Amino acid sequence: MTSNRSRIKDTMSQHSADPATTSAVATVAHRRDWWRDAVIYQVYPRSFADSNGDGMGDLEGVRSRLPYLRDLGVDAVWLSPFYASPQADAGYDVADYRAVDPMFGNLLDADALIRDAHEVGLRVIVDLVPNHSSDQHEWFKRALREGPGSPLRERYHFRPGKGENGELPPNDWESIFGGPAWTRVTEPDGTPGEWYLHLFAPEQPDFNWEHPAVSDEFRSILRFWLDMGVDGFRIDVAHGMVKAEGLPDLGSHDQLKLLGNDVMPFFDQDGVHDIYRNWRLILDEYDGERIFVAEAWTPTVERTARYVRPDELHQAFNFQYLGTEWDAAELREVIDRTLEAMRPVGAPATWVLSNHDVTRHATRYANPPGLGTQIRTAGDRELGLRRARAATLLMLALPGSAYVYQGEELGLPDVVDLPDEVRQDPAFFRGAGQDGFRDGCRVPIPWTREGSSYGFGSGGSWLPQPPEWAELSVEAQSGTPGSTLELYRAALAARREHPDLGAGDSVEWLKAPEGVLAFRRGEFVCVANTTSESVTVPAHGRLLLASGEVAEVQGEAKLPADTTVWWTTA
Repeated sequence: MTSNRSRIKDTMSQHSADPATTSAVATVAHRRDWWRDAVIYQVYPRSFADSNGDGMGDLEGVRSRLPYLRDLGVDAVWLSPFYASPQADAGYDVADYRAVDPMFGNLLDADALIRDAHEVGLRVIVDLVPNHSSDQHEWFKRALREGPGSPLRERYHFRPGKGENGELPPNDWESIFGGPAWTRVTEPDGTPGEWYLHLFAPEQPDFNWEHPAVSDEFRSILRFWLDMGVDGFRIDVAHGMVKAEGLPDLGSHDQLKLLGNDVMPFFDQDGVHDIYRNWRLILDEYDGERIFVAEAWTPTVERTARYVRPDELHQAFNFQYLGTEWDAAELREVIDRTLEAMRPVGAPATWVLSNHDVTRHATRYANPPGLGTQIRTAGDRELGLRRARAATLLMLALPGSAYVYQGEELGLPDVVDLPDEVRQDPAFFRGAGQDGFRDGCRVPIPWTREGSSYGFGSGGSWLPQPPEWAELSVEAQSGTPGSTLELYRAALAARREHPDLGAGDSVEWLKAPEGVLAFRRGEFVCVANTTSESVTVPAHGRLLLASGEVAEVQGEAKLPADTTVWWTTA
């Protein structure tokens, strides 16, 4: 099916877009199965580039920086939510799935961004948030206005409370952001009434995916954005949506510790797979190899593989890899398990080190192991950067697709000392749950050495940037030998030039000293030293790239601590 941009409605009025004369992705280089080894760059729009000086990033800002992303060498851009939203959870509370929030622009800006991205050879993946809406979504507002018995309440999970007067939640589920997963409403007559389910913030009521209207609505939303020309969707909370029949009690009062370790009655239920099989039929109607990417927190990579069976989604984030410490044995185990799990379903592995929900890996690796993925201390920044650079080369050498979070190519650390008064993570303001320190990885990125926000925009930034970021800016690092930005550019260029990088579904492990990973992939060899000491290994051909200084003498190479090297025999 050829994409058809027939009519676009912006936030103020209705406009006719120019009809597409070719397919939506005609100007993007056609490469079959492009997504199997793609490098996809995550843009967090509010923190990427600000075009109008209001301190908040926007779509026009992203559009203006597309040449930078093209020259960086990535294949696609994934945009975090920019839909109309009260911003109770940074846009993951959607009020209108077919409109752009005015802080980011309008639908014409989205259309221009998609078109321009295709012109420079970049594909565009947008976020989809199907587990829950905003409490300002028209369906939910009507459900509250119409009171008990409203058909609109059936599209969410409204339930009477327990206790003599319904004063207790319907079950014992806890919100991911802390506290009960239920909120009691005040009915139109002013009396305390039913409760509604929200696995995240109270402003994010969960949809009832057993209701046909919900399914119909999201099929329509998919078509709307596919007709706009997007190349795929990253599905937020892809393991949610379907809840266990009867919404049974979990029985644990420390439920958050169970997340990711067990199948929960509200996560990773088998019914989600029926939804994705239905969606895949829609996607396959469109040309240009559009894709789905799952954000699915599952107990094992084997359960993650269920989401990427041939008739379901294309990719799923590898959170087991993201959470692995900088340790050769642990890394090898998760690499092997990932490849083994994906091979039977014919899906590519994915590799990711950072995103908008976790502490940047330059800071995680700067701290002692075992602290998890949300860390409040800066640690040893020199050590963290050295390990982050090495981890990047290791990740980009593995078979499959890799994700890069904006600013990691600059070696940005988390900002761990933000004052409490500037924080905006909703979990920070709740009494329990996540640490609520995700703001540290969301600070706007620096483009220049000077300016009110180091080139982010002319009017400051919505979160303060530390002064040392001037020398981490794109301007400071561009053309500077050995800089992290130039390392990324070189690695991504090499990945395109050498077919063995990224392709395939296996690695050939080579003998290596303890604490060192070494593997061959065709004419390419990667060696990663995860130890705190230098090691001597065989030189496996012509040195292609290294994350640190490597000395080669008479067929041997001395790798410093926390260093990864690429060789080629071509």
